[in-house]
Amino acid sequence: MIKLPKNIKLPKFKLPVIKLPVMPGIKQPIVIERKWLAGGVGVVLLVAVLLLRGWFSSGAVAQAPSGPRQVPVEVAISEKKKVPVQVEGLGTVTPIASVAIKSRLETEIVGVHFADGATVKEGELLFTLDSRSIAAEIKRVEAVLGSASAQLEQNERDVERYTDLVAKNAASLVTLQNAKTQVNIWRPTAESSAAQIESLKVQMSYCSIRAPISGRISVANVKVGNFVRPADIAPLATINQIAPIYVSFTVPQRFLPDIRNALAAETATVEALIPGDTRPAPGQVTMIENTIDAATGMATVRATMPNAREILWPGTLVNTQLTLRIVDAVTVPTPAVQASQSGTYVFVVKDGAVKVQPVKVERNVGQETVISEGLEGGETVVTDGQLLLSNGTKVAPRERKAGS
Repeated sequence: MIKLPKNIKLPKFKLPVIKLPVMPGIKQPIVIERKWLAGGVGVVLLVAVLLLRGWFSSGAVAQAPSGPRQVPVEVAISEKKKVPVQVEGLGTVTPIASVAIKSRLETEIVGVHFADGATVKEGELLFTLDSRSIAAEIKRVEAVLGSASAQLEQNERDVERYTDLVAKNAASLVTLQNAKTQVNIWRPTAESSAAQIESLKVQMSYCSIRAPISGRISVANVKVGNFVRPADIAPLATINQIAPIYVSFTVPQRFLPDIRNALAAETATVEALIPGDTRPAPGQVTMIENTIDAATGMATVRATMPNAREILWPGTLVNTQLTLRIVDAVTVPTPAVQASQSGTYVFVVKDGAVKVQPVKVERNVGQETVISEGLEGGETVVTDGQLLLSNGTKVAPRERKAGS
């Protein structure tokens, strides 16, 4: 029963006694017994009662809280395991060898023996040039050589004969000397002709252009029937060695001592990843540039990649990951680490409640963060749902989904 205080004196007007029906959750009816109500207070009270009636009649009866609300969160276990010490960078793929094919003769192309972009082997025939004029010149010089050789042979026999006759006083010494002079004339002539033939044979070999290295060949810039010259700027084609291949990248100079130690211990490995491709290309660091870029403070490192699957292509920009060594460290999923004005921290779950645990982050490895201070391994940390958490908040943990 609700009664108005008797000491309240307000303007009076007569209203009938209001008796409301029993409502859910209230055992007795609400009765207003005072015959004269204050106008404003009575209206307000009446409206409040009516609203209360509507609330109960709709079935929305307030329930008393049964206890502190638990915040649903995702959790994971911090792990102590072996993790690599890595340095990431941006690199460029460059061929170990690149050869621009050019003609050494002024002649016509009579044959192209490869498909554009094909893989060629060292010594494989690529182009055939017109060699008819060289072949004819070889025949002419061979004829000259034959004539000179015959004359030389004749004069050598004369020298032998005149030598015997002079010994028997049957010939003059002048005749012997003239025969020797003829030998001295025809021997250089024969040797010169033989040298010309060797030179022509070398030129003849230039008419068959073969691959000097194995690799991928470019498009043939000239086809059969084109006239080529040694002075041409554009090459006939270009061969790039693909396997193995170089990847060059830059790292901050502060990593240089660690890289040099890893290079000496032969533990410096590299993985190169092309954007859009999930297949990493492994390799080994083989060289550190002997100078540091004074403008940027970066050191250039080069790795040799076997590239047997030809994942890497000359000129491609790649993401590189240099592994220096493997160490034991505590890791947590990266989403578990939060940042504040006082530093980084994680929420550790213990006995159904969370505790703010300050941590020191050393580095990131993939989707995990390496913690150098603050965790020992084996703690349950919150990876999702941190916005509603504070020290001592009760939580309802669930296992973190794989890949989240």
